[in-house]
This record gives sequence, structure tokens and C-alpha cells, in this order.
Amino acid sequence: MRGQKEEWVKQKILQDLESKEELSDQQLKDLISSHLLNHNEEHAFSLLEQKRIGKEIFDSLRKWGILQDLLEDDSVTEIMVNGPENIFVERKGRIKKLSLTFASEEKLSHIIQQIVAGCNRVVNEASPIVDARLPNGSRVNVVLPPVSLCGPILTIRRFSDKPMTMEKLLEFGAITTEAAEFIELLVKAKYNILVSGGTGSGKTTFLNAISNFIPGDERIITIEDSAELQITQIPNIIRLETRNANVENCLPITIRDLIKSSLRMRPDRIVVGEVRGMEALDMIGSAMNCGHDGSMSTAHANSAKDLMIRLETMVLMGAELPVQAIRRQISSGVDIVIHLGRLRDKSRKVLEIVELLGIENEEIQMNTLFRFVESNPGKSKEVKGKLTRVGKLQNTYKLETAGIFGVS
Repeated sequence: MRGQKEEWVKQKILQDLESKEELSDQQLKDLISSHLLNHNEEHAFSLLEQKRIGKEIFDSLRKWGILQDLLEDDSVTEIMVNGPENIFVERKGRIKKLSLTFASEEKLSHIIQQIVAGCNRVVNEASPIVDARLPNGSRVNVVLPPVSLCGPILTIRRFSDKPMTMEKLLEFGAITTEAAEFIELLVKAKYNILVSGGTGSGKTTFLNAISNFIPGDERIITIEDSAELQITQIPNIIRLETRNANVENCLPITIRDLIKSSLRMRPDRIVVGEVRGMEALDMIGSAMNCGHDGSMSTAHANSAKDLMIRLETMVLMGAELPVQAIRRQISSGVDIVIHLGRLRDKSRKVLEIVELLGIENEEIQMNTLFRFVESNPGKSKEVKGKLTRVGKLQNTYKLETAGIFGVS
């Protein structure tokens, strides 16, 4: 019964406030408080209840309703809304269903439109899929009916306000000190690096961490679908973001377009958030193979070896080239692959660091430098092991050119 009274009060206040959109945030809060005080005698809400109800009403009008607390919760890394009645969150790598629900599909759709409009994007039945970015850097994906069969789908990948650093990755046990110091030298010596891994393995986070090894006197261009990288130590940095076509007849601007444009902007390095299609041809052929050493990107793959197959496929999406020509482009453009994985205990770790050597017997040759070796395979839910050095770097030319000797 009390819940019905509370909902009635909320709806009454929302109706009273519908015509007062020009109020400032503080004026709106004051007006909500006065309404609650007027209703307080009849419904006997405590001060704590008034505060809670007032926040819920304010969030539904000016913020993102029941999602607001989740967006402000630093322990939440992913918010997954599968229609109005199924809300899941990820904390510490584990997914849990919440008891929260939207009052209706219309309420959820309203929140989605607020989010998308705030990102200067459009989503509707004619264009039911959109990727966007919140002001705090969180990545947003929306899928609407009729593509979605279970109502509006909203997925939000949250990122920490503080950039991930290699020191934090060391604390989490994602990498060893030896491997981190080795990668730092490779970045400074301008080795071209691809970070691979599956969904949720931490590719973007890791790319962000190693990007902070880039010397501060270089000119960097970052290219992303949704800007997520937080490179803070480079003063001469240009951040570019793709654009979808919209109802105002604006043409889409793709990662391929941005890579081609960036080549005319005098970059020392180009950092692409992720290659997932034909832009792999431009990243490898135009950036890594044409004088922009030290460029970096990420890509989905199940292993470093699997990444080679994926890259071939992605390049073929953009051009009909002989497979051998593609493999030569890859082997001469990409120097190092760092492969990440999410293990059975939900921990994220560097599993492989591999050097590409060239073509032999028509295949790309790979030299494994580090490999994660599990000390208790299959014996425990908790994964114990260490990223172990198993090989020596053979291509030391870039290190020596950078004045770094004695590293292999």
C-alpha cells in the first residue's frame, strides 16, 4: 500500500512539473522538495524517504532515472538493460541481475532518447542501432525494436575517471614487471603494436596504459568509434571520432576516412582504438608501413595466431589482394602482438607477447617472447601462474636506432 502511495505522489509531482522545463537544476530540486513537504502530512514520509523520492524524481527528469545510481557507482563496469524488466550489472568481472525495473517500455525508451540526444546521435525504428559516448567517456550501445525482439536494449561500458596505468595493471597481476618494462622499451623505440583479445579482456584499457609510455614530445592522433582512450601526458594530441549518417543527411565518417585524413596531419604515431573491418588495410598498409612507426591498435582475436587470420580477412574486406601480398603487408607492418585473455576466475591477464618475423613457407612466422604459464592447470577455480619469458627478440633494429642496446 505504501508503495502505491509513493508512486502516486511521484506521478502527481511529475505532472505538476511537466510545464516547468526552464527551471535550473537547483530550482527544480527546491520545487520537488516543496511538493514533498506538502504531501508529507497526508502520507507521513520520513525525511530519508523525502530525500530518496526527491532524488528519484529529479533523476527521472534531468538525469537517467533508475540508471543514475549505477552510473555513479565506481564498482559497476557494465550496465546491461535487456528490455524494461531485465537489468544486469557487471562488478569485478561477475554479472548479476538487479531487482530494479523500468515502469514501462516507454520509460526506458525515454531514457535512451535522452542519452542518445545528449551525444548528438539519433536512434529510431528507421535507424535502430547506435553507438555513442557519454560525457564521462562511457561507451553506449543501443538496439531498438524491430531489430531487438525483447524491447529496447541498452548496454553501457563504464570506464574509470582515472586513466588505467601500468602500475595498476601490475597491482592487479595482469602483467609482470619484466614484461611491462620490456613493453615500455618497445613503445619508446616505436615498434608497431597490436593488442588482441576477446570481448571484455581489457584491450582498450591495456592500449591506454601502454600509450602512456609514448614520449611527451611527439604528435599523436587517436582514432576511435567512441572516444575512450585517456592519454594525458601528450600535449600535442588530436582526438578523432567517427560519425554515423543521420536524419540531417550528414554522410558517415568512418575509421578509414579518419586514417586517410590523419596521414596529412603530420603525426608521429597513429593510435586506432580498434580495427574490426576494412580499415585494417589502411592501418597496416598506410600507417604502419608508411613512416608512422610506433602506431598501435586493438583487434578481437582468440590468440596471436588467430589474429593473423582475422587481419587477412579484414584486409580482404577492403581490397581484392593476393593473400601472399596481404601477409607480407602484415608481417612488415606489425612488429609485436600482445594478446590478453579473461580467465575462468574472471581475471584479465596478458597471455602472450609475440614478435612477427616475416614470411617463410608462405606463412607469417611468429616468435613467442612471453607466455602465461599456469601453475595449477584445472585444479582450482582461482588461476595461478605467471607471464614467463620464453624467447628472445630477434628484430632489435628499432631499439638500436633509438639508442637502446642490450635488450633482446
